[in-house]
Amino acid sequence: MISTSQVLRIAITPGEPAGIGVDLCIQLAQHKQYCQLIIIADPELLSERAKQLDLKLNIKLFDSSQAIQTSPIGTLTVLPVTVNNHVICGQLNINNSAYVIETIRLATQGCIDGLFSAMVTAPVHKGVINNAGIPFSGHTEFIADITGGQPVMMLATPGLRVALVTTHLALSEVSAAITADKLNTIITLLDKDLRRFFSLSDPNILVCGLNPHAGEGGHLGREEIEVIEPTLDLLRKQGIKLQGPLPADTLFTPKYLQSADAVLAMYHDQGLPVLKHMGFGQAVNITLGLPIIRTSVDHGTALDLAGTGKANIGSLKFAIKTALEMVKSSTPSI
Repeated sequence: MISTSQVLRIAITPGEPAGIGVDLCIQLAQHKQYCQLIIIADPELLSERAKQLDLKLNIKLFDSSQAIQTSPIGTLTVLPVTVNNHVICGQLNINNSAYVIETIRLATQGCIDGLFSAMVTAPVHKGVINNAGIPFSGHTEFIADITGGQPVMMLATPGLRVALVTTHLALSEVSAAITADKLNTIITLLDKDLRRFFSLSDPNILVCGLNPHAGEGGHLGREEIEVIEPTLDLLRKQGIKLQGPLPADTLFTPKYLQSADAVLAMYHDQGLPVLKHMGFGQAVNITLGLPIIRTSVDHGTALDLAGTGKANIGSLKFAIKTALEMVKSSTPSI
């Protein structure tokens, strides 16, 4: 339970140290803040990158016993974690993978303990973490392993929210993963958290079919007939407002989206390309179904941009704004 004295404290993990997450945190310090942001990172890494970006930066070490207050422009409040090896922009180093994992773990545990109201994550590089011998399929799954709960991945941009039934899964494995139990769980959690975190009293959810033309009456696949449609019918009887399964190629049109509070896509690349085309740089990745609030940027590590000053801060700012709105919506006393 988050107390009112902790509501405005949010943890940020910069992600891959050779990528743009570090840059974004430093750029963020150049703007006025509306909550206390705690950057979980190596202070020396932040200072070195600030010099490379030619941006002024003052580091203040985090003290949880002190009163919550926003940092002045040009200052980052940092919970220190030390990188194992010196970081060079754009150059991945497996020896720093454990550092990345530790920053995420500290942010997650801090949310569980009530130290932070929410956590916001910058991008990691899954490949280098796995190459270091650390099994890692993504933030969503890693955080869920610590907190418990059933994670539901949803991306949002003004005018569109897209949640996923399956996330980081090979396309050849998607059909078998779409079961009645999984659909029931995902849709129930999506409906619950749309109400809880976004103040929607009766959310309208559009559901994509899996196959082209939503199966074309069974001629292009039977998943809609045998799994998806029966599950949606049962959930409608429980009071959840659902439309579908609808063909994905026509669902993402104004005719349908104008009345939708969220879209449920069956797999990663069915829904997210549309959302990112619509709002890249002003979108946020939200993990629903957990006992904590976690949002993230909508982009990758952009190793080629690290240290150049060309990284766009828009998605990080939107992720922080969304996290604050979710905290306030789920805590009526604030």
